[in-house]
Amino acid sequence: MRPTARPIPGPAVHGGRALLALAALLAGCQHAPPAQPPAPPAWVNSLGMAFVQVPAGTFQMGGVPPVDMLAKTYPLLETKRFTDLADEAPAHEVRIRRAFYLGRHEVTVGQFQQFVEASGYQPESEADGTGGYGYNPQYDPATTRRGDAFEGRLPLYSWRNPGFAQGSDHPVVNVTWNDAQALARWLSRTEGHHYRLPTEAEWEYACRAGTRTLYPHGDNPQGLVQAANTFDQEAAPLWARWRPHALAGSDGHAFTAPVGSYAPNAFGLYDMLGNAWEWVADWHDDGYYATSPRDDPQGPAEGSVRVRRGGSWHTWSFYARCGYRNWNTPQTRYPLVGMRLVREIAPPAAPRPPAP
Repeated sequence: MRPTARPIPGPAVHGGRALLALAALLAGCQHAPPAQPPAPPAWVNSLGMAFVQVPAGTFQMGGVPPVDMLAKTYPLLETKRFTDLADEAPAHEVRIRRAFYLGRHEVTVGQFQQFVEASGYQPESEADGTGGYGYNPQYDPATTRRGDAFEGRLPLYSWRNPGFAQGSDHPVVNVTWNDAQALARWLSRTEGHHYRLPTEAEWEYACRAGTRTLYPHGDNPQGLVQAANTFDQEAAPLWARWRPHALAGSDGHAFTAPVGSYAPNAFGLYDMLGNAWEWVADWHDDGYYATSPRDDPQGPAEGSVRVRRGGSWHTWSFYARCGYRNWNTPQTRYPLVGMRLVREIAPPAAPRPPAP
């Protein structure tokens, strides 16, 4: 177990590891809306969160792609990036034994606001008085960490203000793992259903949706322009130093996008990659995959940092893969990190014995 958190600064070290992506050689294209209306959700809760039923099933979790494949796919990355993926190995079979409801979208600003107002909960960025991180276009590289346009912690920033405009239908960010737990507990208590964060295995199973490629759409990073809100030519002008690493084309959003702006995966889930990193339930351990159980792995029993998955609006394509793992302390709050919830499906009631 690594003793400290993997940091989340800005473009130079994005998502905790070095933030790099393919310098796409293909022509740009605008993202396209879903080809057909999505199926109705299986459940909509009291905050308006729509949930999709993810079936039980078995899949191959993790596994590091061959270095030669990675070098061809991400030609601007140095080889060290491909050999620093030990926590993704080995590939191993996982069985998810029970179906579950997973949020069709990431939790939105509006839904989180409803929770805060109804429960009286004070998110950590406000409760501890230190605030969060935020984007500042007038940042001073001499005083800002690693010269990025993100600054903090400052009381100026929180889930209410990440430094850029958001609508109520954008994913909430600058929320901690503990904030996500508070939301799940409150929903469980008020609705009588069990809400929680997905396990890391459930998250990857839902993200892959039956695929075994780098992304649900295949192995070409350029496909993210149509499928996800990641670092491309829309955001690149704000980080001129990193522009060569942005995908070609524009997904239409320099910061967060309204949830559901891109086509869903085969399970009907939106934004599993991009838009906001998503907290999951597990503690992180580099060696956990070598010993994890086949059935419903829950992650290590203890640790110091929690896993987050999926990348964000600021993530380069190499780090927006289905299998990429990252982590931070449960108190971390950052304008790239949000959440998505599970609502467990109650097992069927046992049949009553026949009356005498």
